Amino acid sequence: MAIRFGAVLRQLRTRSGMTQERLAERSGVAVRTIRRLETNPSAAPRIATVNQLAGAFPDIPDAHRRMLDAIEPGRAVPPDREEPPQPAEPEAPPKPTEPRTASQGALADAADQLRQAVESRWQREEEQRRVHDPFPLPVRFEPVAAHLVDHWDNINRVPPGGGSGPVELAGDLGQIAEAYRRIPSGRLVVLGEAGAGKTVLALRFTLDHLRTRTGDEPVPVVFSLGSWDPTATGLRDWLIDQLLRDHPGLVASAPGGSTLAAALVESGRVLPVLDGFDEVADGLHRAALHELNSTALPFLLTSRPEQFERATESTTLAGAAGVQLIRLDPTDLVNYLPRTAHNAAWQPVVDALRADDPAGRNLAAALSTPLMIGLARAVYSDAPGKDPADLLDGTRFPTPEAIGDHLLSSFVPTAYRPRPGRNREPRLVQRWLGHLAQHLDQRETPDIAWWQLSSSVRRSTRILLVVLAVGTCIGLLDFLVLLPYYLVRHGAPGFGIAVLDGLLVGTEVGLVFGLIHGVVIVFGRGEFRPIRMRLRLRHRNQRSGRLRRDLATRFGVGALGGIVLGIGHGPMNTLLLGLQSGFPDTLAEAVRSSLIKIFVFALVYGLVVGTAFALVRALEAPRDISTVTSPADLVAANRATVLSGIAAFAPVIMLGITVFGQLVVVVVEDLTGEPLRWLPEAFLSATIGGIGGAVSYALAFTAWGQWVLLVRFWLPLTGRLPWDALEFFEDAYRRGVLRQSGAVYQFRHARLQDHLSLAHRDERTVPGVVSA
Repeated sequence: MAIRFGAVLRQLRTRSGMTQERLAERSGVAVRTIRRLETNPSAAPRIATVNQLAGAFPDIPDAHRRMLDAIEPGRAVPPDREEPPQPAEPEAPPKPTEPRTASQGALADAADQLRQAVESRWQREEEQRRVHDPFPLPVRFEPVAAHLVDHWDNINRVPPGGGSGPVELAGDLGQIAEAYRRIPSGRLVVLGEAGAGKTVLALRFTLDHLRTRTGDEPVPVVFSLGSWDPTATGLRDWLIDQLLRDHPGLVASAPGGSTLAAALVESGRVLPVLDGFDEVADGLHRAALHELNSTALPFLLTSRPEQFERATESTTLAGAAGVQLIRLDPTDLVNYLPRTAHNAAWQPVVDALRADDPAGRNLAAALSTPLMIGLARAVYSDAPGKDPADLLDGTRFPTPEAIGDHLLSSFVPTAYRPRPGRNREPRLVQRWLGHLAQHLDQRETPDIAWWQLSSSVRRSTRILLVVLAVGTCIGLLDFLVLLPYYLVRHGAPGFGIAVLDGLLVGTEVGLVFGLIHGVVIVFGRGEFRPIRMRLRLRHRNQRSGRLRRDLATRFGVGALGGIVLGIGHGPMNTLLLGLQSGFPDTLAEAVRSSLIKIFVFALVYGLVVGTAFALVRALEAPRDISTVTSPADLVAANRATVLSGIAAFAPVIMLGITVFGQLVVVVVEDLTGEPLRWLPEAFLSATIGGIGGAVSYALAFTAWGQWVLLVRFWLPLTGRLPWDALEFFEDAYRRGVLRQSGAVYQFRHARLQDHLSLAHRDERTVPGVVSA
């Protein structure tokens, strides 16, 4: 009788923009009780509980009636309030829609923008994957096997909303969204073997659910679970972080002070489509299942059966219904494969499948998943000169596994076969792809994130490269800026002084940046995330409290870095001036002069650099949700932001060091009697510090700078990636070797990644033998 109550309660809570915790505060009902009612279809609330919950929705006048009707259709009042029957009244016209509050309107607008971005992205991805060319494969699903159901809290036959009898969860790819809507808890697990079509089903579910989405229903968003560590990050926090990664515009402030991403997740406006439970790192599946149970979030979850079954040996997934994908049969192959070629190349295969001979049965078993059919199509239909009848050779391919290995080995060479236009050497391509696959294995993630590729370089090498890059940048700039000044002042010897100045200053700044970079990657998070903001001179600031905290943090970080540079530059300045004009007569005078200069440089650099960091933060504004739609877009957006930051940072440093430094020098000279030369040398130093410091910071501490230094320079120099890495990824995506998942790339399938990684570890040039 209470089968619909949880769904109604969740709808009312979502409409009001409340989390379960907020509803508990307003109603006095425990969070655990609310979670149980929303996730357990068999949970029957008491009338007193219904009354408490209904009182928490004053802005929804019909909340009480809807709750009671969900318990028992037609019940208009609770049983403890007996009222005489009333004569029937004519049906009243529908009430006008309640106006939204400002916060509800803001979240609704953000959800609608997210819907548009998600729908546009996955429509392009569906076209790229050729799901409808020539027609969708008949991916079918049925209720999950009985031996798995025993581990779950629910059954796989659930009554539809308002229905009277059980409805079996079975159908094909185009019916998955409809089947999901029959589940009161909003939790569906889709099981299927490797390559069975789980990711395509998740994509199809997302698009179909979006097309039938009404009102304030949540927006389905696909999340690849392979990068989730449930022992380190809770599910909600991880979902928020993934939203910010794929949709940087959601970093904008929401009503209440959180980000839009957090507000959308907490208010139930995002429906997580969790793809790849089996790709969670080994040993973490039970922790992931526990974390899923700790929330009442609805979701669709895909997994291979083995990993999910092991995870449910000691616990259950509350309130979830389950289906499993069915293998394709020979009839599906007969209907599909001939339509992928322009000739009768597949006819011998079709004849063998229809005859059900041993070779046909062997091939049917090998091509029983959409993955293998896709590979067979790529190798034999899309490439000229290949004969599919070779797959019937029982001597070469005695088992279905042998056919699968052959298709995996042949896929990359076939995808990179010579064609008009730009070609790549298959041998090099497989080396580069093997490096990527091994990098993903080491990180235990399927995501090829451009900002994480630098971590495939050893830490010691990364630190050394930062020292060399920053030192070279600063040293060369120092030499070019000061050379005219030294030549005018010292004549021909000025050239040598300029060279020495560049070497000393470049070495000093390079070592400082390298030291700080090493501390960050060793003791910090180990990587630099993409910038989620853009710089704009005029924009709406975020909430003042959050902005003040960010400004204070940025100022502190910048001031600390400036102080460190000032401490190192003080003795360096004493040395350079001594070489030009002579050293103090005694060591004590030299030490005293160095200490005064350390104080001056640390004070000036600290305040000026801190101010510049804070100013850049004040200019940051969120991006539009739809502006970043691919990894290439994210790289371009970060490049534009970093270059804009350099343009804003450098003038502030130049002006601040010149003007503020002169004021400090005047005061210090009066107090100490120490003669300090500031102008015009300070202006030249400020030019070096402004431009060189901004560029060096970008190289050492931004994701785009690390991309340029390590992925665009070092990895190609050592042969592990091509020089045009981003174009290589885009090309691999167009050829079907890679796929896009939000702001990252992934291999077409985990089996292809494993195949390439194993070949790379074995130091084989070509992973497998390509059939002639």
